[in-house]
Amino acid sequence: MADTQQVDPKAERKVARLAQQITSFSKAHGGAEGQVAYLGERGARIVLVGEDGNWGDLVAPSYEIAEKAVEKSGITAHESFDGDFAAKVKTGRYEWSRMAGIQVGGPRND
Repeated sequence: MADTQQVDPKAERKVARLAQQITSFSKAHGGAEGQVAYLGERGARIVLVGEDGNWGDLVAPSYEIAEKAVEKSGITAHESFDGDFAAKVKTGRYEWSRMAGIQVGGPRND
């Protein structure tokens, strides 16, 4: 007897849509690498880092869907967001001011 798997059409469409978004990001930034992080009940976050240092993220409804989308897009996937991978991210003035504001209690309205 043949082994059959149930394919969820809605999940497959979500995988295809996410993979297309990842591919589009990769093309716009000279290539990309990514990492999938589990968010609990909310799903999974796909963090993308372009070869030009720009970054972005997407949220998938499940870790499995996120992994399939990354695989389908063909980008390099990392186990964690550290080391050489994290060093590729270029941050600008906005990110530094946000990080500093969070560390010192946020912006003041004196």
